Amino acid sequence: MIDIKFLRENPDAVRQGARAKNVEVDIDAILKLDAERRRLIAESESIKAAQNKASEEISKEKDAAVRQSKIAAVKESKEKFKALELGLQKAEGDLEKAMRLIPNLPRPDVKIGKDDSENYVIRTHKEPTKFPFEPKDYMTLGEQLDIIDTDRAAKVSGARFGYLKGDGALLEFALVQYALSELVPEGFVPVVPPVMIGEKAMSAMGYLDRGRDEIYHLPSDNLYLVGTSEQSIGPMYTDETFREADLPLRHVGFSTCFRREAGSYGKDTRGILRVHQFDKLEMFSFVLPEESDKEHERLLAMEEKLLQGLGLPYHVLGICSGDLGDPAARKFDIEAWIPSQKTYRETHSTSTCTDYQARRLNIRVRRNDGRTEFLHMLNGTAFAIGRTIIAILENFQQADGSIEIPAVLLPYMGGKTHITKRK
Repeated sequence: MIDIKFLRENPDAVRQGARAKNVEVDIDAILKLDAERRRLIAESESIKAAQNKASEEISKEKDAAVRQSKIAAVKESKEKFKALELGLQKAEGDLEKAMRLIPNLPRPDVKIGKDDSENYVIRTHKEPTKFPFEPKDYMTLGEQLDIIDTDRAAKVSGARFGYLKGDGALLEFALVQYALSELVPEGFVPVVPPVMIGEKAMSAMGYLDRGRDEIYHLPSDNLYLVGTSEQSIGPMYTDETFREADLPLRHVGFSTCFRREAGSYGKDTRGILRVHQFDKLEMFSFVLPEESDKEHERLLAMEEKLLQGLGLPYHVLGICSGDLGDPAARKFDIEAWIPSQKTYRETHSTSTCTDYQARRLNIRVRRNDGRTEFLHMLNGTAFAIGRTIIAILENFQQADGSIEIPAVLLPYMGGKTHITKRK
């Protein structure tokens, strides 16, 4: 949620920022709601002050008739006050509902663009992998090595599910251990968060005003399955105030994630690239407002360090305004090279959400001088594990169909240097 004071003072900037994200919001109507709320507050305070003054006068009044007249007037004003309070509650509810429809505004350095076709390459790491043989796609490799099984998963769960088996499962946990070995020394506190969260938490993180069709909802319990662990890490500190010395606070969360992939009919239907359930490691930072831009670069640097450690070719994308979700003010994606597709596919992203989520969650920082303000919240993928496994299988495949295990993962693979077909 943006600052209502900022909206009052900069309505055109808010209108333009929303349009840059392809969102039309009736700013004039929201300002009218705000004006009505402020009017009701002023009138309520005026009546309350008059009541207090009248009560003092009644206590001092000696004339019984005058006293009764003043008591009747106070009673009448109390009824009016109750009506105003009800009107104020409605006005505040309507205003908050309308304010939630305003997305976080893009940062000034974000490219204004309509959709993902206008995202741009910032830098590229390593040349695309070349082979002295015809490379296979990851599903062919996964099935031949008996480490990925989507056919049996379809019998159990339907389309867009898969089993990771044998060395495929070991590879997942090797990636987890590798990421933690890099991130924990950097001050990221590991956390395994809940994967079901309440409506208040999911809404406060900014994922329900638009995009509900991507989220799994359990109506009987009014719980939502997370699509990324940031959705449950952020609300951990709802209604809390940090000391300035407590920040930055960094977490790395591991969780299973769930997405309906409602808008992906016909896309990537084979394999485990676009699935309903996947595991992910997510970095999450709570920082002082003046440190958030630097923290965003830090998260991106950590993502690149992890991928470079694996030895994977990739490029970094700057995301244009029209491809930003509601909470993000700036976003970078990393896409790893997938040889069989002769293109790069997304494996990582990192976003700064400035104080947008903190306002909704009421998470603040108390400055050393006693002032309090909303802190900034950022997130970044450490590993989307399924997609990283895809990149490893394709880029490290050998002519005999085996997979060379990246050197940084060897300590976690039980002495294996290659993934070969089980006997």
